[in-house]
Amino acid sequence: GLFVTDYFTRTPRKLSPFRSFASIELFHFHIPEDTVIAVWNLITFKEQGGTFGDQCPDRSITVYFRSGAPSVINPLHTHFPRDTAVPGSFALTLTWTLPNRTTGVFNVTSPLPGDWFLAAHLPKDEGKISVKGLYEECQYLFQPQLIVQRLVNIAVLYPGHVTEQSMAPHNRSCLYKVFVPSYTSRVLVEVLRCRGAEGCPLWLRVRAKAPPLHNSTTLDCREHTPCQLAQDLPFWQHWYYVLVEKHPGVPGTISFQVTVQLTDCSRPSLARPPFLPSSASMNMPHSFGSAGGLALGDSPPPTSPNDTKHPVPIPVTSHAGERCWPVRPTLRNELDTFSVHFYIFFGPNVSVPPDRPAVFVINLLPVLDSGGVLNLELRLNVSSLCGENVTVFGCLNHEVPLTSGDNTSVTCETESLAGFLLSVNATASLSRLRIPYPQTGSWYLSLRSLCATEHGFEPCTNVTAEVYLRAYLSPCINDCGIYGQCKLLRTNNYLYAACECKAGWNGWGCTDNSEAFSYGFQLLSTLLLCLSNVMFVPPVAIAVRSHYLLEAAVYIFTMFFSTFYHACDQPGIVVFCIMEYDVLQFCDFLGSLMSVWVTVIAMARLQPVVKQASVGRAHAGQVLYLLGAMLLSMALQMDRHGLWNLLGPSLFALGIMAVAWTARTIRRRHCYPPTWKRWAFYLCPGALIAAAAVLLYAFVETEENYFYIHSIWHLLIAGSVGFLLPPRAKPSRRLGPLPRRKGCGYQLCVNEQEELGLVDPAVASINSICTS
Repeated sequence: GLFVTDYFTRTPRKLSPFRSFASIELFHFHIPEDTVIAVWNLITFKEQGGTFGDQCPDRSITVYFRSGAPSVINPLHTHFPRDTAVPGSFALTLTWTLPNRTTGVFNVTSPLPGDWFLAAHLPKDEGKISVKGLYEECQYLFQPQLIVQRLVNIAVLYPGHVTEQSMAPHNRSCLYKVFVPSYTSRVLVEVLRCRGAEGCPLWLRVRAKAPPLHNSTTLDCREHTPCQLAQDLPFWQHWYYVLVEKHPGVPGTISFQVTVQLTDCSRPSLARPPFLPSSASMNMPHSFGSAGGLALGDSPPPTSPNDTKHPVPIPVTSHAGERCWPVRPTLRNELDTFSVHFYIFFGPNVSVPPDRPAVFVINLLPVLDSGGVLNLELRLNVSSLCGENVTVFGCLNHEVPLTSGDNTSVTCETESLAGFLLSVNATASLSRLRIPYPQTGSWYLSLRSLCATEHGFEPCTNVTAEVYLRAYLSPCINDCGIYGQCKLLRTNNYLYAACECKAGWNGWGCTDNSEAFSYGFQLLSTLLLCLSNVMFVPPVAIAVRSHYLLEAAVYIFTMFFSTFYHACDQPGIVVFCIMEYDVLQFCDFLGSLMSVWVTVIAMARLQPVVKQASVGRAHAGQVLYLLGAMLLSMALQMDRHGLWNLLGPSLFALGIMAVAWTARTIRRRHCYPPTWKRWAFYLCPGALIAAAAVLLYAFVETEENYFYIHSIWHLLIAGSVGFLLPPRAKPSRRLGPLPRRKGCGYQLCVNEQEELGLVDPAVASINSICTS
C-alpha cells in the first residue's frame, strides 16, 4: 500500500514534582485513521539560569500514555474514593543518557485513532519552600514529538458483496476495512475459493478501529473449513479491519475471495439490505424506542471486474445474543463546564420488566467531556419487588450495549468487550459508579432483573422492578471534599479538572487520610502562626515610649494583618477569614516590608530638611516613609514572592542608614552610635536575631515544618525590632519655647524676622505681637 507520514510537535514545557494531578503537564495529540505505526520522540533537557543545566541532578521523568482521555495516574499509591473505576494507562520512565539532554522513544503499532493524551511529571520532592529569585533553580523541560505513518486507499469491503483478490509472491498480506453501523450484533468475515496453494495457507485477522496486531482475533484457514471468523457484539459506528496474511515460505500466487456479513440485531433472521442510498450509510441514528428501522446498511461500491453483484445469504441462526432491544436516549442538560445532567424521558424512575432488559444511552461529546467524572447512581424502589428476592443488574459498556443471550449471566465482559457492573437489591438498594476521565462517545447502560434462587439467578416472573437512575458529569469526585479544591486546568485548548488536596489528605478525591493532619494539629498550627504575632506588642510599646508613633502604627498594622492572614491561610478546617484572602495576603506582605523599612529609616535618625514656624517640621524620614509605602505597594502588586521585593528595599534602607551614620561619624570624629553598650546590648543582638530569622526563612522552611519555623520567624523578626529600634531622640538645645509676655489674655505670637526669613531663627530676638 501507499504510506503517508505526518509529523506533530508540541511546545516544551517545564515539568513539576508530582503532588497531585494538577501539577502534571498534559499534552494532547490526534492520531488519524488508518495509522499503522505511531512513534513518540520524547525530548527532555535541563536549564539553569537560561543555560544548559549540566550541574543539575538527574531526576527521573515519568510519562503516561492513554487513548481517548487523560490518564488516571496514582504514582503515590494512594487510595481512590469508593465506587471509583480506574481506567488503565501505559507508563514509561525516562533515564538520562547525557548530562543535560535525553531522548526516549515510544512506539505503538496500529494505534487506536482519535485523541491521545500524554502526562509527564517529576518525582515528588521534599517540599522545600524556596524564596523566588534566591538562586537559579534547575528546570526540566519536556517536549513530545509524534510521527505517524498511515495507509491510504485501503480497500473497503461492503456487506453482502464478494471481493476477489490475488496475492503475488512478493506480497505478504492484504488489508481491508468495513464500517459497522449501529444495531449490529455480529460481524462474520469469510475467505472463499482459496486457490494457488495446498490447504489455503492464509491467516485471517480481524480488529476493531485499527489494523490488526499479532494478538488480534486470528483464524488459521488451513485448519478451518470454511474459513469463517465471527465477531459477536461488535463496536457500533466504527471501522473493522480485516487482514489476510500469507504463511511464510509459501511460493506462487494465491487467489481468494473475501466477504463480510453483518447481522442486524433488530431483525436477526435477515441480512442487512446491501442496496441502500449512499447518503444513508453514514447517518445511523439511535432508536427512540421502536425496534423497527433502527439502522441502515452500507451502500455498495461501483461495480468492478473483480466484484460479483449478487449478495451472499447469511445463515439464519437462532442465537438470542443476536437480538437487540430499543435504546432509550437521554436528554443532555449543560449547567456549567463539566457539569452536565443526563435526563431520561419519562424518568428518572425506570421500570425494568422481567422478560427483557432496559437499555439507555449516554452520549459524551468528543474532547469536551473527557476531562471530568462520569457519575452513575442506581437506587432500587424496594416496595416494587412485591416481596420477591429480586436483584437488578446494570452493565455500563462503551460503544455497544451488552445484550447477552444467557438470561442468568451477571457479568459485563466478553472476550472483546469489558464493562462495569452495578447491582441493587433489597439489602443494598443503592449502587454508585464513578469513572474519572471517561472516554467520549456513547455509553450504554443495560438494566436486567433476576431473581435469586437456590441454583443461582433465574429470570423473574411477573415482577417489574422500579429503579431510580441518575447519570451526570461533574468536574471532580464529590467536589474534592472539605480537604481539597477542585481546579479547572487547561493545556492549550483542552480543559480538564483535578483535585488539589490540603492538610495532609491525598488521593484522587482527597479521601486518603493516611497522612492527614488531625484536628488538634490543625488547631495547634493555627494558634502558633497567629499567636506568635503577639511578639510585636513589646516593639509597639517601645516605639510608643520612644515617641515613634508612626513606627508603632506600622507594627500594629503588621501584627493585625499577619494574624488574620495566617488564620485564613490554613489548609485544614480551622480557618477564619475576616475579608478576602488576596487582601489579607497583600496587607500582610506590605506590613512586613514596611516594618523593616521604617525600622531601618528610624535607625538612620535623619535631620529636618524644611522648617516653617506655622506649618511645623518635615523630616527626610517622613518623606522616605511615604515614598517607601508607595514603592513597596507597586512592587508587591507586580510580584509578591520575588526576592528583590524584600531584599531591595532593605538594602536601600540600610544604605541610607550607613550614609547617615558615616556622616555623623566624620562630623563628630567619633564612632556612631557613640556608646559601646548600644553596640553590645542592642545593635549586635538585634542584627544576629534578624540574620537568624532570614536564614530560617530562606533555607530551612519546608511544607512539613512551616507551622513552627514560620512561627519562629515571627518571634525573631519582632524581637529584632525591639532591639534595633533607637532610643528616644533628645530635643535640640538651641531652640526653646517662645517667651510669653504677661498681661495678654490671648496672644498670637509671630516672629516677624523669621517670617520674613531675614535672620537665623536660632539667634533672632523675639518680637511678639499680642492681640487680646
